[in-house]
Amino acid sequence: MSEDAAEPKLQRVCIPSIGEAFPKIKVKTTMGPISLPDHFAGKWFLLFSHPADFTPVCTTEFSSFAMNHQKFRELNCELIGLSADSLFSHIKWVEWIKEKLDVEITFPIIADSLREISSMFGTIHPHPDGGAIRACFFVNPKGKIASVLFYPKGVGRNIEELLRVVKALKVVEEHGVVTPANWPENEFIGSDVLERPPTDVKGAMAIKDRSGCLDWWFCRKKI
Repeated sequence: MSEDAAEPKLQRVCIPSIGEAFPKIKVKTTMGPISLPDHFAGKWFLLFSHPADFTPVCTTEFSSFAMNHQKFRELNCELIGLSADSLFSHIKWVEWIKEKLDVEITFPIIADSLREISSMFGTIHPHPDGGAIRACFFVNPKGKIASVLFYPKGVGRNIEELLRVVKALKVVEEHGVVTPANWPENEFIGSDVLERPPTDVKGAMAIKDRSGCLDWWFCRKKI
């Protein structure tokens, strides 16, 4: 195979890391200019990207986010959308959703037609078509990225699962514990949480036979 015929190298996508400080940026949104993360100081917020305005899956997602906005707010969590579209496109799309679906979009949407912010957060992927994908960045009240989730274009997100993630992140940070699979409906321990295992022999032996512990590294507790 000649060098010209060789398959092109994959472009590396840079994704912000969990625990990293959310970058300080100024963005244009459907609700005016916003400085992040300062605009949401003292709150959790979820920045979620979508491939494009006026597309079917994204329209159902944004409508569902709006219909569940109050549930996020009850968790002290705000929402902000992002896509590589213009402010004009966002405004028309919000208008269309209100007219056709009777849903009011109650959170800001970042305009990013030059893809500068999308590139910063690694939401433009080279394959299969070089377009934007669905991403979620959960940010804690200290402005640190707490979780990152990516979805392909063809799979709409489950808003109840994103609410569950916010609840779990808050419990983990506020109580210093960890949550099991499917929490708060785990098959073995229900709505209980798990303690972080001790890191030395003395600590392990001290709790090995304690009530609620199957072993020193597997101890449940209620919160």
